[in-house]
Amino acid sequence: MTDATKRPLWVPPAMGLYAEKHGLYQVMQGMLEGLLIHKPEEPIEFLINQLTLNNYNAPRILILGPPASGKTTIAMWLSKQLAAPRLSQDTLLASDWSSLAASAQEYRDRKEKVPDDLWVQLIEERMQLQDCLQNGWIIEGLPDTRELARSLQAVGIIPRHVVVFYAPDSVLIERNLGKRVDCVTGEVYHTTFDWPMDETVQMHLVVPEGISEEETARRLVEYHQNYYGILQSFGKSMKLINADQPCTDALAQVLTHIQIPPRTHAPFSPRILLCGPPGSGKSLQAALIAQKYGIINVCCRDMIKEAVADGTKLGELIKPYLDNGWPVADNIVLKLLSQRLNQLDCHIRGWVLHGFPRDEDQAKLMLHMDINPNRVFFLTLPTDTIIQRLSYRMVDPVTGERYHTFYKPAATKDANDRLLRHPRDVEEAVSLKVDSYFRFSGGLETFFEDAIFINADQDPQTVFEYIESYLVNPLPIVQKDF
Repeated sequence: MTDATKRPLWVPPAMGLYAEKHGLYQVMQGMLEGLLIHKPEEPIEFLINQLTLNNYNAPRILILGPPASGKTTIAMWLSKQLAAPRLSQDTLLASDWSSLAASAQEYRDRKEKVPDDLWVQLIEERMQLQDCLQNGWIIEGLPDTRELARSLQAVGIIPRHVVVFYAPDSVLIERNLGKRVDCVTGEVYHTTFDWPMDETVQMHLVVPEGISEEETARRLVEYHQNYYGILQSFGKSMKLINADQPCTDALAQVLTHIQIPPRTHAPFSPRILLCGPPGSGKSLQAALIAQKYGIINVCCRDMIKEAVADGTKLGELIKPYLDNGWPVADNIVLKLLSQRLNQLDCHIRGWVLHGFPRDEDQAKLMLHMDINPNRVFFLTLPTDTIIQRLSYRMVDPVTGERYHTFYKPAATKDANDRLLRHPRDVEEAVSLKVDSYFRFSGGLETFFEDAIFINADQDPQTVFEYIESYLVNPLPIVQKDF
């Protein structure tokens, strides 16, 4: 007997699927980040509280940009939308419960720069409060230097999403000159672009300090000096957004960005399902995906033929169906499919399946057998294109080479004269297959709510690039509250 304690250890494939389904990798990463940020005296008790909060999807957002770029307005709107506290220089310094805030305010009063380590301590202290622990946070205007960004990262304060606004300096100066602040609520308005209709609010508006043209220009110069250092501190989590547009449009772009989950180091096994009518290129796209990423290519039709050729028990059950031209029973296909997709190589490398399911009932049975794709693609194209693709393809019986009347005609007259068309590619047979597909595909498309639809009536490499973009990037999180 082999010693099960020696490496390499064999991990059952189902464990990886369970961990992925319930987000266990993200939970472990979040627990470790919490320990590094908060450094609790009782780590076990802290981790138990973390699990109780279940806040691993809570927002952690940085809103950065030059003066008058609208970052305060966007941060306040986001705070209301996400029910997450907004942290800025002003809100941190206004903390009457913090002795650190009083120390930082003294630097401000002396017109001196607040030290980076003091900002870090202030932010760390603020994040210990329950609202940040439970609901996440939105930091506005910080860090404003590369050194502060590095210091925050060093203590484990790492955002999931970073939004950086930009606009021409002339636009920013003009914006700043018209800026007004509600002294009661802190809401920001503008004399030209966003003047409040409520006369009571108008009475509360005051001109904030430091918005003169000279002061704004000085702050812009300082911002540009630190701009590239800040950009270098944040990688692919950063999104640049043009601030020279209506605030509602900028907010929509921010919301779109934060709905995209950040990249994670958690293990991920692609489970891809390609659906589409005959002639949509499913086999070709599956081959391209398998070739580039080493994913297991699972063609349902080929798998059935291989089972019969190998003489397996399931193959013996399938053979009468093939001999009589009947469709193979769903329960037999699913058993064969489950055996293949539950092998270790499919769990480690992932799989791309095509040729099954063909209708909603088969899809339900597939999920009942715990075959759960995490990417579903529907390749769509018009009926006329399908008929043209299939009914004009032929094969050379001598060389076995495949040709097409329009896309790949035979090079010589002799080869063209001996080309044969398969009976299943006759236009009438193709029309029947297409009609059958569209009769059942509606329910299938509805069943897979998160399916991605791609126009297959274009160059195959272009189609592959579209599919690839959804494979390598996380899918957006649907936020129904927005």
